[in-house]
Amino acid sequence: MRLGSTPLATERVERRLAAILAADVAGYSRLMGADEEGTHERVKVHFRQLINPKIQEYRGRIVKNTGDGLLAEFPSAVNAVRCAAEIQRTMIDRNADIPERKRIRFRIGVNLGDVIVEPEDIFGDGINIAARLEALAEPGGICISRTVREHVGDRLSYPFEDMGDQSVKNIAQPLRTFAISAVAVASLPQVPSSTEESKRITSSTTPRLSIVVLPFVNLSSDPAQGYFADAITDDLTTDLSRISGTFVIARNTAFTYKSKPVDVKKIGQELGVQYVIEGSVRPVGHQVSVNLQLIDAESGAHLWADRFDVDPANVAEAQSEITGRLARILNLHLVAAADRRIERERVADPDAETLVLRGRARLIRSSSLKTRQEAQRAFERALVIDPQSIDAKVYLAITLVITLLDGWSRCPRQDQAQAERLLLEALEQDSNLATAHFALGMLRRSQGALTEAQIELERAVALDRNYGHAAYQLGLVLAFRGQPGAAIPYVEKAIRLSPHDPNLGIFLAVLGACHLLLGHADQATDLLRRARAANPQYWYIHFWLAGALGFKGDLDEARTVLDKAIELKPQVSSLARYGSQHPWEIEPAYLALRAETLDAGLRRIGFPEA
Repeated sequence: MRLGSTPLATERVERRLAAILAADVAGYSRLMGADEEGTHERVKVHFRQLINPKIQEYRGRIVKNTGDGLLAEFPSAVNAVRCAAEIQRTMIDRNADIPERKRIRFRIGVNLGDVIVEPEDIFGDGINIAARLEALAEPGGICISRTVREHVGDRLSYPFEDMGDQSVKNIAQPLRTFAISAVAVASLPQVPSSTEESKRITSSTTPRLSIVVLPFVNLSSDPAQGYFADAITDDLTTDLSRISGTFVIARNTAFTYKSKPVDVKKIGQELGVQYVIEGSVRPVGHQVSVNLQLIDAESGAHLWADRFDVDPANVAEAQSEITGRLARILNLHLVAAADRRIERERVADPDAETLVLRGRARLIRSSSLKTRQEAQRAFERALVIDPQSIDAKVYLAITLVITLLDGWSRCPRQDQAQAERLLLEALEQDSNLATAHFALGMLRRSQGALTEAQIELERAVALDRNYGHAAYQLGLVLAFRGQPGAAIPYVEKAIRLSPHDPNLGIFLAVLGACHLLLGHADQATDLLRRARAANPQYWYIHFWLAGALGFKGDLDEARTVLDKAIELKPQVSSLARYGSQHPWEIEPAYLALRAETLDAGLRRIGFPEA
């Protein structure tokens, strides 16, 4: 944006101190090149509906409009910054349903300085500095001068970041600048709307998995527990942010509600979130109790609550495990709650995000072939609507791979090829996506490439320490590579992270198998019995339990359990032979351990026949 220069001196020049706001559209030339008329019209609509009214609301004056930007002056630096922040925050909502390549994003700079005033224009170095600040701002962000930062002080609780001194064109001295990044803008509360239509738009663009973790309350007089409560809040906010598809309000904003009365519905409206988490820390006897509740911000209904007791002597060690477990459990409950909300809304024409959530809910709900097929259809529909949806690609690939591994695939080679293509595309879009590395690890396992599978699953666990299913799969791969001792901690972690997981029986079965391979017959039998109780439909749980019982010497019970395995899977005799079911079972280290334990127990009850 080109701004005017200082006019010729006159006998009487009016000067005043003003806050100057300079704004322009980031990437305007590219947008115009792709769609000249459409871009021009969209920019005009944003100016007419949002920017011009917002400047007027904060008693500003638009000095000039340059087509892709504007220059405005305010009598107050606070008003100028607040206006800039509300414009940028509202633009996030206005862009929510717009394809990335067509989104209009503004850069805004704010300076405070002495200006020369004319009826239709203003002049001076303060304006040039505002323009340079605008150029330093990132798309969707705000950059301000040190003078503005000092005038604002603590009046606005915005997350300013000190950017240091910046050398800019045509300004002799370096500028000390402060910025509010686009990410920080997104964490600001939604701007209240004065019209029903705006409320409707805001509601429709609120992410379905949007949540705020309110500061946990310390219900004791011990300051140490206050620090613990704050740490739980911080860690849980961070861990929830890693969950795919979630929109989590930043800590700085959430902590503005600390020590204030909680009105969940009001907080939901102010922050534009669907769900609120609140919790407390209090002493109970010789322990510290952490209580947590998940609340629907719209209705105020409590969706889930739990309590965790911690030994005060090991609070620091327990903190990570508590937050990790909470994040995993909340992931399951958030997806389920969002799915129930979708069902209540009876959406006639769901978008890609809605379909992905529905598919995820079905994957969580049960491991039946019917729900698996429903999930697959939802992910496929999501990709038709949005071919670039990373979540749809990854979760469709996960569905295809677990269907392969469960032996339900009708076209294994085709499903493997499709899963491979989807995952490579997703990782090209985001190489640090834990879910994609997890799915690729399972795919490599289905192909018998256990070394590659281990590498991918280790990457998934490193990217997301709360990814229980990735930890379980890594443990499974290690077991099949003949390293059951190394596998056990990963499987145990998966169980700790999700003690009520629908797949708990499978986790317990693998843990039991690891102990059997190590010769721990009593532990193996106990774990496999628990696995059978949790998931009695899986033939291989009965099969391994029969081997463990035979290894222990409980031959009559072992034969009864084996009969059940054969009832569930009549071809179990051929599937149990080396290499005929899974290509990874031919690894020598695994086969040697299996021959000494599982196979020895099965031979004692006459299976397989010599």
